[in-house]
Amino acid sequence: MKSSVFFTRGLVKTATFALIAVAASTGAWAGGLESLEQFVKSAHSGKAAFTQVVTAPAKQGQTPRSKTQSGTFEFQRPGKFRFHYVKPFEQTIVADGKTLWLYDVDLKQVTARGQEQVLGSTPAAIVAAAPDVKALEKDFSLAEEPDKDGQQWIKATPKTRDGQLQSIRVGFKPGTKGPELSTLEIQDSFGQRSVLTFTAFEMNAQLPSNAFQFTPPAGVDVLRN
Repeated sequence: MKSSVFFTRGLVKTATFALIAVAASTGAWAGGLESLEQFVKSAHSGKAAFTQVVTAPAKQGQTPRSKTQSGTFEFQRPGKFRFHYVKPFEQTIVADGKTLWLYDVDLKQVTARGQEQVLGSTPAAIVAAAPDVKALEKDFSLAEEPDKDGQQWIKATPKTRDGQLQSIRVGFKPGTKGPELSTLEIQDSFGQRSVLTFTAFEMNAQLPSNAFQFTPPAGVDVLRN
């Protein structure tokens, strides 16, 4: 049981910040790069439900192991977001504009890091900071990919290859108000693959004033690094 728990949590931490890459519907249905541009300019806040399937690299002669998680996501640009993992293990990840908090309920542990240390050139910049595609292109190589499964795709590859993230693929589908995020695929340098599906997204949603506040619960260990 414990090995399964730590397997899941390890994959979650690897994929955590890639979860934040895109989370909204935007503007007119267009090419992938144009849809991304519209998103960065127009998505000031939002909330959605998500399902995440993380698959470990296959070992010789074995079937790849995968884990499924689900939860909710909220964000407010610039620099604030909350991921609440509900199943199978409860975790909360909150960025309040200055500090990134990771709360593992089962371990009774909170990890706190400065956002500038964490976000940098990660996909989180797309929702948390970048004002336009040109700003993103300082850290990512962006390329449109062929339409597939009724979606338009864009691939973002970090220009700095010393991190764990290898690439991100973002799929948009047409919505009533313009392109909507449908799928987010993350590949890391260890061969792990994470696929996120967003549903019930609300563009520029009105969020509670305390949505991105976090106070460590009493009795938990707080690690700062």
